[in-house]
Amino acid sequence: MSGQQTVVVTGAASGMGRAVVDRLLAAGDRVVGLDRDADVLADLDSALGRSFVPLAVDVADRDAVTGGLDAVLSGATVRAVVNAAGIYPPTTLADVTRELHDRVFGVNVLGTLLVTAAVVPHLQAAGGGAVVNFASVDAFAVSPGQLLYSASKAAVLALTRSLAVELAPDRIVVNAVAPGWVDTPGNAATGRMAEAAAGIPLGRVAQPDEVALWVQRLTEPGYVTGETVVIAGGSAMR
Repeated sequence: MSGQQTVVVTGAASGMGRAVVDRLLAAGDRVVGLDRDADVLADLDSALGRSFVPLAVDVADRDAVTGGLDAVLSGATVRAVVNAAGIYPPTTLADVTRELHDRVFGVNVLGTLLVTAAVVPHLQAAGGGAVVNFASVDAFAVSPGQLLYSASKAAVLALTRSLAVELAPDRIVVNAVAPGWVDTPGNAATGRMAEAAAGIPLGRVAQPDEVALWVQRLTEPGYVTGETVVIAGGSAMR
């Protein structure tokens, strides 16, 4: 692989995950992109060239994640993993079910842990690296109708701090980003972006590449670990 470094990105087929893929490829990285949408991944594979390696898996399926990543990462120098996969179906106390709970936490929390667990041996073999998790401002300032999503992203903050301590001896740093409103197809479909932008001090929602820029910075191992960067235009501060 001619010394090319590899970064694993989940949720690679769309939204902020896709923006991260584009930015890392432009910087010369080899990107292994995970997503459940095999058709979109196939289209990306054709469009993005040989430095993009698609892997169609459900991040909550441990055997598929571990087996798939071990195969595509064999012989690679792995620098980082970016856990961008996430789902946010509306939920309230009145409509919460075990199935809905398991679906949201399965992708947003368990998926983050399973992918990280599968990549860590490859980071250790490389002498260290970085883990970047996607949290959300909803982990700090909850939105109405996002009961399970907010709870799952708060869990991501906690596991980010715990993993930062656990993996520090291996020279692996673990940080998170917490985006607010971002101009993605999923957010646009809510019909609430204009209303949201009016309440943001900077007067607009973020573009996906603005989030990807901070993710890219955090994929470079340094002296910061266990932290969360809030990317919300001033609508949430901590």
